[in-house]
Amino acid sequence: MRIAMVTDAWSPQRNGVVRVLTALTATLEAMGHEIGIFEPGAFPNIPCPSYPEIPLALFPATRLAAMLDAFAPDAVHLATEGPLGWAGRSWCLERSLPFTTAYHTKFPDYVTARTGLPLDWSYALIRYFHQPAAATLCPSPSVYRELRERDFTGAVEWSHGVDTDAFRPRGKGMFDLPRPVFLYVGRVAVEKNLPAFLDLDLPGSKLVVGDGPARAVLMKRYPDVHFRIVNGDDELSRAYSDGDVFVFPSRTDTFGLVMLEALACGVPVAGFPVTGPRDVVGDAPVGVLSEDLAAAARAALELSPEICRAHATRFSWSTVAREFLGHLRPFGDCGTKSPHVVQAS
Repeated sequence: MRIAMVTDAWSPQRNGVVRVLTALTATLEAMGHEIGIFEPGAFPNIPCPSYPEIPLALFPATRLAAMLDAFAPDAVHLATEGPLGWAGRSWCLERSLPFTTAYHTKFPDYVTARTGLPLDWSYALIRYFHQPAAATLCPSPSVYRELRERDFTGAVEWSHGVDTDAFRPRGKGMFDLPRPVFLYVGRVAVEKNLPAFLDLDLPGSKLVVGDGPARAVLMKRYPDVHFRIVNGDDELSRAYSDGDVFVFPSRTDTFGLVMLEALACGVPVAGFPVTGPRDVVGDAPVGVLSEDLAAAARAALELSPEICRAHATRFSWSTVAREFLGHLRPFGDCGTKSPHVVQAS
């Protein structure tokens, strides 16, 4: 099947959405599907305000329409609600073609946090975007319930996965820090709520691995915290493995793929009892969820790395891909092509 994947998030961006889409695309390719990736690098673009490392396509509708016409997909999936997502939505609606969408990020919460606009206004706009979709894929049961409560009538559940070959226990000592090491990996941005972790009174060391718009400010504010950047999954796997507890302070993530990656490396999780941690950890003895994050981090030190690893192996990308295909709405004869990813350019 020829699947058009329209996304405002793609490499070289580093975030959970890109990691999910990259893994999903590779898995679909291995299954024999032909994937067209339509992403900002193929368009004139500008840096996103407050996120300069994220490019936004400039007026992409005409060019994207020509690209989609040339690709002639059997199905269209709109992965994000940015300029390309809206342009892809228009292309489908103008041709009366079905499409699916995904709700990877809590944009309404982020918009409200940055602009002060009422949360209901933000949700109304995002609901309008998703309303014509045949299905809106939700990355966790909690997000599914939240969207259904907000009248997203097309919401469906969709799991996420982790590459347990790439992410596996690699031993301690990469950063040679006093133990225990309380670790955060991910974007260093205001919505990740990092001060809730960095303000904690904890023994040993606090380690933040990642980049983002808040990094310089937080490095100055917390001189005793160790900030590092790694490159590639091999270094990232070793960075995860060096932690004793993975601390996830975000209250706004839809899932939190980094928690799965940490668990796959045998590192237990501490987080708040909110969407994301509830779905990854739940009641399993692989993490501690509490409004007292310091207590949760200390308690997580006692959990079994082996059980953490075993828990992560339950989350398979092949399952994610099969669920994705089950939610797609093909609008033509769906022939299986030779595996090949088409980069729109």
